[in-house]
Amino acid sequence: MTLRRSVVLSALLAGTVAASLAVPSAAASTTAVHTGAAPRPAVAAGTAITGFRFVDIPSKDGVVLKANVIAPAATGRYPAIVFVNSWGLNDLQYVAQASAFARRGYVVLSYTTRGFWDSGGEIDVAGPKDMLDTRAVVDWLLANTAADPARVGIAGVSYGSGISLLAAAFDPRIKAVVAMSCWTDLVTSLYGNDTRHPQAVWLLKTVADLVGRPSAEFTAMAKAYFSSDDLDPLKTWGRIRSAATYVDAINRNRPAILMANGYNDTIFAPNQLVDFFGKLTGPKRLEFAPGDHVIAEGFGLLGLPNHVWDSAYRWFDRYLGGKQTGIDTEPPVVLRRPGSDAVESYPDWAHVNTSTQRMYLGKPGGLIATGPLSTDPGSDNWSQPISMGSDTFADAGVALLTNGFAALTGIPPMVWMPAILRSNAGVWMSDPLPAGGVIRGCPKLHLTINSAQPKGTLIAYLYDTGPLGVGKLIGHTPVTWLEPTQTIDLKMEAMAYDVPAGHQLALVIDTVDPLYLGASRYGTTMAFTGGSWLDLPLR
Repeated sequence: MTLRRSVVLSALLAGTVAASLAVPSAAASTTAVHTGAAPRPAVAAGTAITGFRFVDIPSKDGVVLKANVIAPAATGRYPAIVFVNSWGLNDLQYVAQASAFARRGYVVLSYTTRGFWDSGGEIDVAGPKDMLDTRAVVDWLLANTAADPARVGIAGVSYGSGISLLAAAFDPRIKAVVAMSCWTDLVTSLYGNDTRHPQAVWLLKTVADLVGRPSAEFTAMAKAYFSSDDLDPLKTWGRIRSAATYVDAINRNRPAILMANGYNDTIFAPNQLVDFFGKLTGPKRLEFAPGDHVIAEGFGLLGLPNHVWDSAYRWFDRYLGGKQTGIDTEPPVVLRRPGSDAVESYPDWAHVNTSTQRMYLGKPGGLIATGPLSTDPGSDNWSQPISMGSDTFADAGVALLTNGFAALTGIPPMVWMPAILRSNAGVWMSDPLPAGGVIRGCPKLHLTINSAQPKGTLIAYLYDTGPLGVGKLIGHTPVTWLEPTQTIDLKMEAMAYDVPAGHQLALVIDTVDPLYLGASRYGTTMAFTGGSWLDLPLR
């Protein structure tokens, strides 16, 4: 207990609670696109609060969960927020933001999920036992604090965000959710487009072994993930732990849901959020920003100025505090793009782009075999063979680190296009774009291939290429085929990127990336053929 209290004091000293973020809310735009600075709410810094109180919460099966509580000091009923820890962290994660919310007039309870640190039990990975825990935590909150039972919210980052979304399906008492760097479909997160993500899963397993107690079920799933071709048990396990499975129950409960993620999240790819957002019928908001997992909201955990946490204040103030923050009248889809402080708002995902430009893949040629990426369909009678199973200089880097560095520095992964071996990859480039291009949404790639391989993996990369041939990675997406095929249709991950005037777009497709456990065998061959194209969403 002494150690936990000393960590709390250190965290509070290191992070400035966001009491200085006093900017009035702006009026909402009623147009399809609103661009400008995001409104930031005033923080009620003068409200007297209690100190942190450490408590033990028994769950339904007797497992004891470690938690802390902070609240306004005055008597009365208050709206309440439950914070759920990220993977490998504990209830001390949110001390700065818990203090900030308490000053805004909330009872705040943060708890450590089962299996991690001092909480009992074994890691259930957002499974049924974790759902029993969230109910037990809300039960304890209502029985032992000044929390108003009609105004309970839940929030979390990463692991805590997925549990928060799931809890909203199983507990109708939860009226509002803020989910940051979240997943809605665990199967897609771990095995999207039939492609395994070994770096992410290895990291999760390593952290669990270091600071937690993995269950036998989790250990078996992790082992099968790396060693078995039969992933049907993993899919069943993952669906149970996916909010998308319970979207009907969530819609019946009608919690107000705010989700925020990075475009380049290497743990939870963003398209799953787009699909889930479209199915929600209650109050909802979706925010995307540049960066990888937990980058957009990370500094806010220290209480530093942060746009994601600003939205969280306004969201909970509106749907739990009953205040007119204006967030409910603003367009609910919010996009930020690299290299700009501007904020774009849209009424729904369908309005993020206004047109689609089909760009055909032509026959590679020239000294360095490069194909045209053009609006001219040209001839379908061409073929470009490559050798599979060998990496190229085109890759997405290291999970968390590469895209996190890009978000913090503005320097994305780069590659010099002539250096990409055409024997191991296909490369197609557009002409210089005189006016540039405003990419918004999810590009779609249709490929015709010629391959005798029953299995294989392709990774598609989209680059912004400058006059010297240096490409800056805009986004990428893998896909694996598990039976013989001649066509591949791939929906790339959501992106918002402005291509500068005079630059070219480059599409690179190879068969190996360190982020993924692919199915391409070294030394085998395949060929790209005519009748392939890229549908580019533009505004």
